[in-house]
Amino acid sequence: MPLRRLYHVCSIVITMATTGCAALLPNSQSTGTSKWETYDAANTSFSTIEPYTTTKHDLASLGLDPTNNANITILNYSDIIRRFIPSSAIASENLDKGIVDCIEAKNACSAYEIDVKSLKKKRSGNFWLDSLNFKRRTETSGWRFTGLVVLRDDLVVYKLSGGQPKIQEAEESRNPLGPFQGFTDSVARQVVK
Repeated sequence: MPLRRLYHVCSIVITMATTGCAALLPNSQSTGTSKWETYDAANTSFSTIEPYTTTKHDLASLGLDPTNNANITILNYSDIIRRFIPSSAIASENLDKGIVDCIEAKNACSAYEIDVKSLKKKRSGNFWLDSLNFKRRTETSGWRFTGLVVLRDDLVVYKLSGGQPKIQEAEESRNPLGPFQGFTDSVARQVVK
């Protein structure tokens, strides 16, 4: 009887080792602080902004207040010039009216650069091959919204949006030496020196 139990225990261990325990693999999620849960929600909210109508106060009510939202970078007059006039060959008549108005206002010109994303990373495959660094597969999914709102004093004069409504990526790495791969690479670098 004890030999039979040992056989069952060994077969369970071998089955777990060969099939892998994908549920034990790490997962991660990266989400910026935002009231938007999806790309469409961000885009819909951003589409309500109207140049020469929307004010800084209106932006705050939409959640676009840089003092309360970590996903917003404040750009100054110089940043806007570098972004919209990268060379002297670009004439002001080729720029949007709102950008020209802002640049003419100099220090009264500013902008909010919005960058909101939600990414989920999931490792899949064989637990043992992943844990021992022989083979890793990481799947990334999510979305990213970017926007730019240019203000002259407290009035929005220009807006621009973009981003990636759907992010779907897979990365796979194989290391024939598994956990020793990094060790042999560092030894090789030392030999080359």
